[in-house]
Amino acid sequence: QVQVVESGGGLVQAGGSLRLSCVVSGRTFGDVAMGWFRQAPGKEREFVSAIRWIGGGAYYTDSVRGRFTISRDSNKNMVYLQMNTLKPEDTAVYYCAVTTKSWPSINYRDGSSYNYWGQGTQVTVSS
Repeated sequence: QVQVVESGGGLVQAGGSLRLSCVVSGRTFGDVAMGWFRQAPGKEREFVSAIRWIGGGAYYTDSVRGRFTISRDSNKNMVYLQMNTLKPEDTAVYYCAVTTKSWPSINYRDGSSYNYWGQGTQVTVSS
């Protein structure tokens, strides 16, 4: 059974930084993706960032590119999201997601490509 657990959310002032962590247990991974999504109150869930497990290729939505950095530790089965220069519009519940489907067969921006999700961690950025 795959388990996904996020941590690291909190309250921060605009311009500040947070690092989210996600640990995945229950299996080993091949050429798959791990991603971060977020959902703000009253809005749909949106893609934030994804990383290809083999090779570490990183992908971002335009609104966070240059401010957020996704990384992984293959030995620990962990994924991180370093968030810098945070803005009030980054306020949301952030979810870590894992797909066991092979990378070439998925759309990493589409949440339906991911089959395991964490419970979410709240990020609040005050102005």
